[in-house]
Order: sequence, then C-alpha cells, then structure tokens
Amino acid sequence: MNAIKKIFARKLMDIQAIKLQPNDPFTWASGWKSPIYTDNRKTLSYPDVRSFVKLELCHLIQAEFPEAEAVAGVATGAIAQGALVADELGLPYAYVRPKPKDHGMGNQVEGMLPKGAKVIVVEDLISTGGSSLKAVAALREYGVEVIGMVASFTYGFPVAEEAFREAGVRLVTLSDYNAVLEQAAETGYIKDEDKAVLAEWRKDPANWETHPQPLPRGGESV
Repeated sequence: MNAIKKIFARKLMDIQAIKLQPNDPFTWASGWKSPIYTDNRKTLSYPDVRSFVKLELCHLIQAEFPEAEAVAGVATGAIAQGALVADELGLPYAYVRPKPKDHGMGNQVEGMLPKGAKVIVVEDLISTGGSSLKAVAALREYGVEVIGMVASFTYGFPVAEEAFREAGVRLVTLSDYNAVLEQAAETGYIKDEDKAVLAEWRKDPANWETHPQPLPRGGESV
C-alpha cells in the first residue's frame, strides 16, 4: 500500500476527521447507515495537516497530470483546498457550484478559466461520485478539458468507480477506505473482526442493516 495513503489516513483519524463506529453506526444525510464518519473540512483547521494535503495534492498533480493548465475546486468542501493547490502550482483557479446561481449572471463556474484549458479538478471526498461528476459536466459545458480529478479521500464504492469510468474521468486520491481500515487495525482503533463488517458495508452501503445514530450534515459528500 502507498505510504502516503497510510500516513494521511492516520492524520485524518488523529484529528477526528474520520471516525469508525462499526457497532454504533451513523446515519448519512442520504439515509444510508454507515460505520464511518468523514469530514475532511477539519484538515483546514490544522496548519500542519492543511499543508500536508496541499503539498501532497500538488505532488499527485505533478506526477499524474503534469499537463494541467488550470485547477477547479468542487463546492463547497474543496473550494479552499483547490485554491491552496492552484496557488502553490501558480495556475488559474475557479470553483464549481452544485447548480447555477438563480440570480445575477447565473454562473455555475465561479472565476475565469481559459477556454479549452486542460483542467484538473480538486475534490475533498468521493462517496457515490454524483456531485463530483456533476462538477465535471459543468466544466465541460463551460468549455474546458477535464483531464482528471484528485481528491483527499475515497470510500471506493463500486458505484462510484463505475460512474467515473462511464464519465471518462481518471481519479487519483491521497488516501482511501482500505488505508483507513489498515491503520485503524494496526493502532487498535478497531478490532480485527470489525474489518470484515466494515468491508461488507462498502459492498452495498445503501442496504446495510444497522442501529444508527444521527450524523450532522456535512459528514457525507454525494
């Protein structure tokens, strides 16, 4: 497993941006029952973690998408991360709203990107991939070429992987669900037997049966 994935997974758990509760699960805004809580926005509040995310996302872009000419962040979770990355790389930046504004110019893409530019999209969290790929569609409609997406974390749901394949978007992430499970087991945060439960949840999260507790909105990105 990539060392950066494990390092970042540990950092996320250390600041409680990720919590695992297989025996006392949460309820996502979508209604899904989940043994995991994820809020990557917390990384912005810790200077060392914030800098880690910025620099490692830049490294991913330089290694995997060196042809990038501009950066676009997905609202709202990745607006700040995208801006930090674009500033570090010295590239033009804009962010994408979930839908066009209902007033003013009716913009969905906020900012200015050169027409035809090769754009890398920055996202914070990938669950089903729905909101992320809507941003991609908006950017394509705007008139730029989306060359790929980098994100802080992905659950690795099969439905998301298929959606990205169908959309023709290559996704690269700093960490993922498997890395979190490995780190959680190694540190004793979860028991070995919990790994099987957590792995089973990811196969079909929409139909996972649990006894949930409410999760504040913002713990899920869809």
